Amino acid sequence: MDIRTIGIMSPGDMGHSVGQVLKQHGFDIGTCLEGRSERTRRLALAAGFNIAPDLSELVKKSDLIMSILVPSESKHLAMEMADSIRQVGKDIYFADCNAVSPNTALELSDVINNAGGRFIDGGIIGGPPTRGEQTRFYVSGEHASIMKCLDGKGITIKLVGDRIGQASGIKMCYAALTKGTSTLQVALLTVAQKLGLTDCLREELAYSQQNNLNLMESGISRLPSNAHRWIGEMDEIAKTFEEVGVTPNFHLGAVEIYKLLNATPFSDETPENMDKDRTAWQTIEAVASLIPLKNQNK
Repeated sequence: MDIRTIGIMSPGDMGHSVGQVLKQHGFDIGTCLEGRSERTRRLALAAGFNIAPDLSELVKKSDLIMSILVPSESKHLAMEMADSIRQVGKDIYFADCNAVSPNTALELSDVINNAGGRFIDGGIIGGPPTRGEQTRFYVSGEHASIMKCLDGKGITIKLVGDRIGQASGIKMCYAALTKGTSTLQVALLTVAQKLGLTDCLREELAYSQQNNLNLMESGISRLPSNAHRWIGEMDEIAKTFEEVGVTPNFHLGAVEIYKLLNATPFSDETPENMDKDRTAWQTIEAVASLIPLKNQNK
């Protein structure tokens, strides 16, 4: 099948960027904005999306739907999309590109396929392509090869295999390292802050772990604005680990750290209004202030 028209749900930070580069490469890009924020609406219009009045109309006009959402919304969208697929009676391709566990991907596959759609398992690695990132879409499943027509059109498509869950598994393992490591950094620096040892630890890190210190200082201040999206992602990673018999506790702990970051005054920031002058250390101070010190020295 020749893919020409692509529906993207939802055109948020990643979704609108993917749609923008695909549009620049000749694809017609659409979305539905029912229930979406004013910021999402602005991003979609700025990127040149065609706006459908509802999901059924989006299904009618699209050859492929790409679901690019926070993990906690992926099941809800799949169920709504399944209803629209039944209503329209179209065997449309549906690529779930969200950070979900392999078992969650299998559940979503059943929802879409039982409605008459054609499910593709996907996982995104890398930042939004309009920021100069080489955004990789790992895809798997019986219908995954259809996504190859998007390869080199502002994004990179990597076929993993013919089983649902393989692409999601790659995303889970990768994010377990990257976003999981960020929470470990926040946790240990918060402990140092609570113990009054920040300056001493910072001096030691500068002496023996300069590369890690550089990563902390450049990355931690950006975490609060993304924390609300990554809480669910850590839950899905924990599920993935537990499903294969590995302890989920690393990433259950990561959930708690992202909840703390989401409770800071900086969590409402967006890429457009983020305070680029705020330091990692100011971010850690805000996190530490949310935690009472349980064991006071006598």
